[in-house]
Amino acid sequence: MAKRIKTHVKKGDEVVVISGNHKGETGKVLQVFPTKSQVLVEGVRIIKKAVKPSQDRPEGGFAEKEGPIHISNVKLAVAK
Repeated sequence: MAKRIKTHVKKGDEVVVISGNHKGETGKVLQVFPTKSQVLVEGVRIIKKAVKPSQDRPEGGFAEKEGPIHISNVKLAVAK
C-alpha cells in the first residue's frame, strides 16, 4: 500500500509565496506534486517553453506556463 504524503496546501487554495525570487506574489494552487514537494501557483513563476509547429499551433513559437515552486516557499493566504 502506498503511503500518503501530507501537505499543508491543496488544489484551489489561495497562497502567498514567502521566499525566493517570487516573494510576496499570491495566487491559486493549480496542482500539487507531493512526492516532489512542489506546487504550481497560478500567475507565479511563468516560464517560456519553445514549441514546435503542429496542427494545433501551426506557427510554433513560445508557450508561457507556470513553473513549479517548492512547497516550503508558500503559505496559505487566509487561515481557515
